[in-house]
Amino acid sequence: MSRLPPALQNLSLPVIGSPLFIISNPKLVIEQCKAGIIGAMPALNARPASQLDEWLHEITETLAAWNRQHPDRPAAPFAINQIVHKSNDRLEHDMEMVVRHKVPVIITSLGARTDVNDAIHGYGGVVLHDVINNTFARKAVEKGADGLIAVAAGAGGHAGTKSPFALVQEIREWFDGPLALSGAIATGGAVLAAQAMGADFAYIGSAFIATEEARASDAYKQAIVEGTSDDIVYSSLFTGVHGNYLKPSIRNAGLDPDNLPESDPSKMDFGGGESAKKAWKDIWGCGQGIGAVHQVSTAAAFIAKLKQEYARARERVGVPA
Repeated sequence: MSRLPPALQNLSLPVIGSPLFIISNPKLVIEQCKAGIIGAMPALNARPASQLDEWLHEITETLAAWNRQHPDRPAAPFAINQIVHKSNDRLEHDMEMVVRHKVPVIITSLGARTDVNDAIHGYGGVVLHDVINNTFARKAVEKGADGLIAVAAGAGGHAGTKSPFALVQEIREWFDGPLALSGAIATGGAVLAAQAMGADFAYIGSAFIATEEARASDAYKQAIVEGTSDDIVYSSLFTGVHGNYLKPSIRNAGLDPDNLPESDPSKMDFGGGESAKKAWKDIWGCGQGIGAVHQVSTAAAFIAKLKQEYARARERVGVPA
């Protein structure tokens, strides 16, 4: 395994809850961290922008109180996702907030910038950058990212097309820093498999949509429970970048999920306005791992299930506890 900075050590399970656009919120992040995994949310989920300051205060103070009350079971650190794309007109404001609150982990997406990384390193924060191929991985590290999130085929949202075996293998040939793997991971066995391939962490998103704390509609959560990998479609139509989405939501929008036109990156818009939310509000992002999700539960219950599955998987393959 790789060298890990202190903020990424001592988790109760090697999992990062991926930041879910619109869906992640302080309640979900706090429950993830209290259960011992890194909880994350996009800065853009706080709307208006002024709400981000309030949310960061809530998360920081709640986790600090938890740690005082449970010194034997301290919470994992939390992470904030920053969209480093030119259309994100909130980036400067949101960076000021994460620096003010000294957010332990920052996840950067859709671009890598040295100035952003330098600002986070200035207070001792850790930067993880998500990538869909080895070329982008090298660029991210060259610009100062501490670690990488390999977004492989089958991941929810803006997923890549690389096999997780190929992507992790290529990155590990030259990079020994923190590495998380994303792509259809929804069981404890899959978490162990990610580690066996060379990743330090599993990056889990879609399964957390079907939790009570997630800010998703009941219909969205139920679609996760009822769906399988056959219900996922890979398309660039909705944001200009290819991603995985639930077919039922596409049909509900009056479109044929099997005959969608293509779009292009020029259509990307991560500005602060409502237009940036529209596609993600009506068209439900989702990864291919949802066949393992059979009910809506609390985040704590789902993480407890992951821990049990992880322990059983280690025993099954003879990995010492």
